[in-house]
Amino acid sequence: MSNAEAHETFLNSATVDPAVFELRPDYRALLLVIEGLDAAPSNTASDDLIHAAEAYARSLLADRPVEELPHVAVWREAYRAFGAKPQRTRNSLEALTRRAAEGLPRVNPLTDIYNAISVLHQVPVGGEDLALYAGPARLARALGDEPFEAFANGEAIVDHPSAGEVVWRDDAGVTCRRWNWRQGPRTALSDGTTTGFFIFDALEPMTDDALRAAGDALVTALSAINPAVSVSQRLVTAQ
Repeated sequence: MSNAEAHETFLNSATVDPAVFELRPDYRALLLVIEGLDAAPSNTASDDLIHAAEAYARSLLADRPVEELPHVAVWREAYRAFGAKPQRTRNSLEALTRRAAEGLPRVNPLTDIYNAISVLHQVPVGGEDLALYAGPARLARALGDEPFEAFANGEAIVDHPSAGEVVWRDDAGVTCRRWNWRQGPRTALSDGTTTGFFIFDALEPMTDDALRAAGDALVTALSAINPAVSVSQRLVTAQ
């Protein structure tokens, strides 16, 4: 099986549990596998993207608080639907937009780029190393006993989601808690990542066209670093 076929198989095996769609029938996930990534140091193009995201965040927040931004507001509603308190555990879009106004964090080049895309297109985005996945990606409501590898006070720990919490997971455990709140280190992108798995989470009023435009923007940004990247993608909806 070629890499492209393997990536298509991985994407086609990804699932969203019906219980998640019961919470939010308008939920859509744009899934991308991008091969040929080059984790070279940040260049002018990626720096420009980050600076543009920071400026955009400042413009968005000039006349209203972050919680009133349309896509942030509906994600707050989604968090409340499964029992999370959005003022304590903020969805990734809200957290990044808040921070971007003062300056986006620098993690590694790949993460920095998708964080900038998240702010510029106002959509939660997660990025992971496909080689570190164990089996297919699934979005489900947790039982509460699934392992989630994390760090606390600088030490590795194994945590667990709350029962009913919406989580991304694979065969080895949870990869991202509370839908798009916190990704685990087990599948994290690094300077050695060559094939990334990216998740774009959308709720209404974000349209499918806007969601795809965000995905295209990520591909364009990563292609600027390595024009030879190859892309497979799938849009998962309740239909």
